[in-house]
Amino acid sequence: MPASELDATNDGDIEAVITSGHIELIGRMPWSSNATFLAEATMGEDSARAIYKPHIGERPLWDFPDGLWKREVAAYELSHALGWEVVPFTVGREDAPHGIGSVQRFIDADFEQHYFTMLEEEETHDQLQRMAVFDFVCNNTDRKGGHCLIDDAGHIWGIDNGLSFHAEFKLRTVIWDFGGEEIDGELLADLQSLVDTGLNDAVKRLLGTFEQDAVLGRARALIREGVLPIDESGHRYPWPLI
Repeated sequence: MPASELDATNDGDIEAVITSGHIELIGRMPWSSNATFLAEATMGEDSARAIYKPHIGERPLWDFPDGLWKREVAAYELSHALGWEVVPFTVGREDAPHGIGSVQRFIDADFEQHYFTMLEEEETHDQLQRMAVFDFVCNNTDRKGGHCLIDDAGHIWGIDNGLSFHAEFKLRTVIWDFGGEEIDGELLADLQSLVDTGLNDAVKRLLGTFEQDAVLGRARALIREGVLPIDESGHRYPWPLI
C-alpha cells in the first residue's frame, strides 16, 4: 500500500515523519543559489513533503560562517521558543541523501502570493509585523518578498532563513512598512521572556557565542525602543526584492 500524505491537522505526525522518516528526493528547486531539493519523507504508511538543503550543496560565503543549514534549524528553534511559529518545522538530518543538512516541512502555499500582495490585505498586518520583529531579532539578511508564504489557513510563514544570526548587524528585508510603529505588547512580552530565560540549548548548539549574545542584544533593543526600526539609509533591502 502506498504511503498516504498527512494533512495539516496531523502536525505531530508530520514532524515525526520529517524527523525520522526515510527521505527520497523528488527534484531540485529552481532559482536557488544553493542546492535545495523537494523531498518526500516516508515512515510506515505516512509521508510528508519537505525541503532539504544539504551542507555539501552550500556555496562558501566570505561574510558568513560555513554551515548555513544550521541557521535554518536555529531560525525554527527560535521561532518555536518564542511561540510565534513563523518558521516551518525544521530539523537537521545526517542521514539524508546528500548528507547532513536541514529538512523543513514543505508549505503548500498560494505561490502567486508574496509579501507585497499580502501587504494589501489589512488582516495580514499583525502577522507581517511579527515577521518583521522576528527578522530583526535573528538578523535576517535576505528576507525577500517571495520568502513569505501564506497557507490555506491564512498563516504566514517565513522560509529561506539560512542567512541569519550573524553577530554583526546585517538586516536586509523588504518588510519596512511597519517602521516606526509600536510593537504589539504580546510580542514585547515574548521577547522579554526570551531575554529573562536566555536562549535554549537547541538554539545554542547551532550558533556561536557572539551570535547568541547578539540575538539577545537585538531583543533588548526592541524592548527598550518599543517600536520597529526605520531604514533611514534606504539600502537595507535584499536583491531581487521577490
